[in-house]
Amino acid sequence: MKKNTPGTAPRQELDARVTRFGLRVAAGLSERSEDLSGDIQERLRFAREQALAKATAARAAAPAETASSAREVGGGTLALGGGEKTPRWLKAAAILPLLLLLGGLLLIQHSQWYEQIRSAAELDTEMLSKPLPPAAYSDPGFREYLNENPNDPNSADDKKSDEAKQ
Repeated sequence: MKKNTPGTAPRQELDARVTRFGLRVAAGLSERSEDLSGDIQERLRFAREQALAKATAARAAAPAETASSAREVGGGTLALGGGEKTPRWLKAAAILPLLLLLGGLLLIQHSQWYEQIRSAAELDTEMLSKPLPPAAYSDPGFREYLNENPNDPNSADDKKSDEAKQ
């Protein structure tokens, strides 16, 4: 005899639980039904009849749907969807959302990187466009900054090399 795993209950047990729940709800509603007016009782009776008709139709259609979607695949095994080979276009369509997500993430990363560069450039432009106070030129930190920038034509290294040539 097979043991049921906690997540899988046989169909009959599931139906029994649903039925018990329905009976408890119906009993609770029936206890209070005498206190209601005749109009409300009639509307509730009509709603119950409609619900029973829908439930009967759903029970009749459920076995037909299960039988049509489950097919026997070689060796007496049962598989949903018939076990047919999946077409390549369907596999590609399954990968497409992942590719779109990856492309979106790369685009977001690039735009954030570009925004950081643009804001740093704006800050540098704003700082360099303002006039420096005379005390900044005598600051040793400012001289060191100028010496560290090798591409700057006004750096102290170029001045030293110009002086050595003369």
